[in-house]
Amino acid sequence: QVQLVESGGGLVQPGGSLTLSCAASQRIFSNYDMGWFRQAPGKERDIVAGINWSGARTFYANSVKGRFSISRDNAKNTVYLRMDSLKPEDTAVYYCNTNPAEARYWGQGTQVTVSS
Repeated sequence: QVQLVESGGGLVQPGGSLTLSCAASQRIFSNYDMGWFRQAPGKERDIVAGINWSGARTFYANSVKGRFSISRDNAKNTVYLRMDSLKPEDTAVYYCNTNPAEARYWGQGTQVTVSS
């Protein structure tokens, strides 16, 4: 069964940094556009960053532009999200998925908590 496994979350102080990783169980994901999504308590799940299959094109939600950076290593079947200058409002569960997202690929996510 194809899986996406997120890791790298944790508790960080405002202004801190984290790098999230998303490991795919199959090489097939190197052919897909991918995205990082997040869901805060009581809110909908929204995309925060996307990257095309080759890594040549990226986009970001306005709320994270200039602070987050998405990248991928297709040889390792892994997508990354570097998060700098973190704010309390970045607190959420972060997920990766194809873009557009497919329900069958949602994983457990990784919790990011930004708090002093």
